[in-house]
Amino acid sequence: MKSINPATEEVISSFEEMTDEEIRDILNSSQKEFLEWRQVPLETRSEKMRKAADILRRRKEELAKMMTLEMGKIYSQSKGEIDKCALVCDHYADNAEKYISDEKVKTEASKSYISYQPMGVVLAVMPWNFPFWQVIRFAAPALMAGNAGVLKHASNVTGCALMIEEVFREAGFPSNLFRTLIISSRKVDSVINNKIVQAVTLTGSVGAGKSVAASAGRVLKKTVLELGGSDPYIILEDADLEKAAETCVTSRLINTGQSCIAAKRFIVVEDIYDAFEELFVEKMSNKKMGDPFFENTELGPLSSVSLRDDLHEQVTSSIKAGARLVTGGVIPDMKGAYYPATILADVKPGMPAYEDELFGPVASLIKVKDEEEAVHTANDTSFGLGAAIFTSNVKRGEEIARNELNAGCCFVNEYVRSDPRLPFGGVKESGYGRELSYFGIREFMNIKSVYVK
Repeated sequence: MKSINPATEEVISSFEEMTDEEIRDILNSSQKEFLEWRQVPLETRSEKMRKAADILRRRKEELAKMMTLEMGKIYSQSKGEIDKCALVCDHYADNAEKYISDEKVKTEASKSYISYQPMGVVLAVMPWNFPFWQVIRFAAPALMAGNAGVLKHASNVTGCALMIEEVFREAGFPSNLFRTLIISSRKVDSVINNKIVQAVTLTGSVGAGKSVAASAGRVLKKTVLELGGSDPYIILEDADLEKAAETCVTSRLINTGQSCIAAKRFIVVEDIYDAFEELFVEKMSNKKMGDPFFENTELGPLSSVSLRDDLHEQVTSSIKAGARLVTGGVIPDMKGAYYPATILADVKPGMPAYEDELFGPVASLIKVKDEEEAVHTANDTSFGLGAAIFTSNVKRGEEIARNELNAGCCFVNEYVRSDPRLPFGGVKESGYGRELSYFGIREFMNIKSVYVK
């Protein structure tokens, strides 16, 4: 198992896959730690979680450097990701008691209430695109709830995985309460089947989600899945086009476009389509591609050459099916997994640019007649993670976001993002369950009714 720098294609580190015996030993140790950790007062857990936040901030540059080396994220964005991880640690340190304290319920009993109890060892199967954030946003609430966690991270960010484990240990958490399993995907099924593992959370592709859900379903273990997305952004005729175009470009190119909740399909009503396209093309074309460690770089490499080539195949297939290449779309003659900011127009149903998730800096422009067709097109997808709408009629925008867009996270005049204070997750092939907020900490708890006569 190797970590390869996608900017240079050089091997950073190699790792030996753990044996079945090593996996069993880690799971057994995690179970022992859980049985003690669940008895630790919330106040003590909070102290350690705040210390984890402090360590993340203190070691930010070191952790961010590993992230940029292993998966190519622009260094400034890597540092921002670490800041966000610290924020979610603080959030659950501050709010866990409120989220999971007993709730009294008036019944015929002398006493009745809802109690939240930890489940045990939870397996997290996580992706490479936000190698710290995806893990910490699971781990912070899970550990605060009293659970233990084992992480199967993407193999190309194993260095990041081991650093996360190190952060929790340095913060004073029990040494085996959060552990990394250095294993390939083929061993995930056996880990799920181990009787110690009580539940599974996965962030990743639809295929990976279906595989994990099927494995967990056979042994009746709970799953939370955050899968892909093909987020629609609707631009209505009364939108502030300058602001809308700037926001849409920002959302499309965050993390070099490698985000489940990045804007991907831009649905524009015909009255302002030409004006929006002109602004959009100008802003997309001006983004500087280069070394992710350079300060002026706005577009880094994709995480691997193979994924870059897969993205290019989606682009060329869409063009063959009738899409119009507006800008980009050519693999640069340079070392590394680079791909330029690309815009496809005249995108129609049946094309990869319409149907599939394009995991990279490629935008699909879709012209529609009016608001009704825009909403229909936005919902015409197998995904349902995020969606956004741009309009000066904020009340109408809110109505569409609340009642008409079929997605888990719907924003008005802003790009979709996750926030520790709000639940995060999707519908349809974007998965089920919720992370963050009080929903996230309760996902892996036994919501127990207690009735005393």
